[in-house]
Amino acid sequence: MESIGYIFDINLVIRVLSALLLGFAIGLEREMTNKYAGLRTNILVCLGACIFTIISIYGFPTFADGDNVIVSQATGVRDTARIAAQVVTGIGFIGGGTVLRHGATVFGLTTAATLWVSAAVGMACGAGMYGLALVATILSIMVLVSVRVFEKNVLISSTKNTKRLKMSISCTNEHSNAIYDYIIENCKHLREISRKLNKQDDNMTKINVILDFVGRNPIQNLYKDYQKLEGIESISIQEVVD
Repeated sequence: MESIGYIFDINLVIRVLSALLLGFAIGLEREMTNKYAGLRTNILVCLGACIFTIISIYGFPTFADGDNVIVSQATGVRDTARIAAQVVTGIGFIGGGTVLRHGATVFGLTTAATLWVSAAVGMACGAGMYGLALVATILSIMVLVSVRVFEKNVLISSTKNTKRLKMSISCTNEHSNAIYDYIIENCKHLREISRKLNKQDDNMTKINVILDFVGRNPIQNLYKDYQKLEGIESISIQEVVD
């Protein structure tokens, strides 16, 4: 009966709700920047870490021995951090799923670290440390937002400000060699390039390019550079999102 009573403990309900709200706050920033792990992932990670921490503290029967030390009936040892400690390790599997590698470039490390912080916030809520959880959430959002603005406006030439772009160019066969050579000569950070005949139109060639662009407005600048080339019928440029 005692364990059933915990379900309706208002203090535990507040801990769970606080984890949900703080997980929402962190996830909202990730969602607004179109990251793979957004609202639902961060909320569930924060909520799950909170529940595991509550279970670790309250979920197992205890009794008092002769020296008034609270110990476990099963093992004789009272360790309230046993389950909660596994959250730190377990969250690594979820974070690892958000990390992607393309050549020498690794994407998703910030998203993985954000999930790690969400788990820490959830554990703080589960332990009833609301002040620590709130401060950690505010600082995390400040870091995610303010550092991004700083990198874009101050560290313009930094590798952190590099955009990975995928460009597809449809051009006439007679101009394909010139366009192909132009791309190789003028793309400083060219990653991949290939070309093939258009199956639907024998007079057209499709050139596919993956490149890195350092600076502001990469898509607009590339459109301006390549639209002036003779023989190009269409250009498609999209960013490879982290």
